[in-house]
Amino acid sequence: MTDYELMIKQAEALTADTEWEISSLANIAALIWESLEDINWAGFYIMRNGRLHLGPFEGRVACTVIDVGSGVCGTAAAQNETQLVYDVHEFPGHIACDSASNSEIVIPLHRKGSIYGVLDIDSPLTGRFTDGDRAGLEKLAKVIENMLDDVTCRNGEEKQDA
Repeated sequence: MTDYELMIKQAEALTADTEWEISSLANIAALIWESLEDINWAGFYIMRNGRLHLGPFEGRVACTVIDVGSGVCGTAAAQNETQLVYDVHEFPGHIACDSASNSEIVIPLHRKGSIYGVLDIDSPLTGRFTDGDRAGLEKLAKVIENMLDDVTCRNGEEKQDA
């Protein structure tokens, strides 16, 4: 069983004083990869020009662009709600980036109230993710969102204060 309390404390430490969000997202992907059992992909898709683009991840090669509303990731972004999928092969419009994946959880991420992207985790096991995983990963998502809101430097450019 995953110790989400420990994972969240580690994520908070990894994202403290972040100057570039991509560095923190890469570390969070690695943290998830090391902390969760029976997964084959953990990472991020980031919204750019109205589409989800591949961000930092751990695992096999992945789809590089996903349309909002397509697949599990695009559905999570379009509906702005977590998608916990017991069997991806029964999900309408599932995008098979890795044929070894059988279950998936995708959590929307926000920056200043708008969709920033999604946290995506896949497993080769059908039914791998539980409501307990959903609760723990949604708490982790809040840590990520706090980092995104607080980041002091984005993509090499100084944060603009309003």
